[in-house]
Amino acid sequence: MSTVTTNARNAGADLSDVLQFMQLLWAVVHGLEKTSKRMAADIGVTGPQRLALRVVGLFPGVSAGHLAATLHVDPSTLTGVLQRLTTEGLLLRVHDPLDRRRAILRLTARGSRVNALSRGTVETAVADTLKSISARDREAARRVLERLAWQLDAQTSRRPVQSPHRRTRRARKEA
Repeated sequence: MSTVTTNARNAGADLSDVLQFMQLLWAVVHGLEKTSKRMAADIGVTGPQRLALRVVGLFPGVSAGHLAATLHVDPSTLTGVLQRLTTEGLLLRVHDPLDRRRAILRLTARGSRVNALSRGTVETAVADTLKSISARDREAARRVLERLAWQLDAQTSRRPVQSPHRRTRRARKEA
């Protein structure tokens, strides 16, 4: 282990709980970005593009709006991802037969092949991690991340801050 790594770990021990948690979050973000770039080189899609493909593969005919809601992103953010996937021949955008104003999404044959790949993806790292921890720890981590995501969203949307855990279990499942 290098001196720099040792010094960084020692410095982390002197941080408050909040700063230590943020340090871990940034390590995860950095890991996601690095893995996403490697995925782009290895399998032709980034992490966010693959997540969109995975969801469309699970729910063929999903609308772009529902996909954005599922991924917790603004529809305008998703537009670029969908354009790249369509341009690369991985995704089809077709008019909804019931409402021509609405587009629905389907995987192409090539998109299905990319969707089936798993080696070296963020998804595989997450799956391996989840397999290695207890159901109780997974649930605790999910609650912490859900609450943090909600808090960050509340801050940026200027809504009154109320914990998502004050909702009923049924309301959380429907959200």
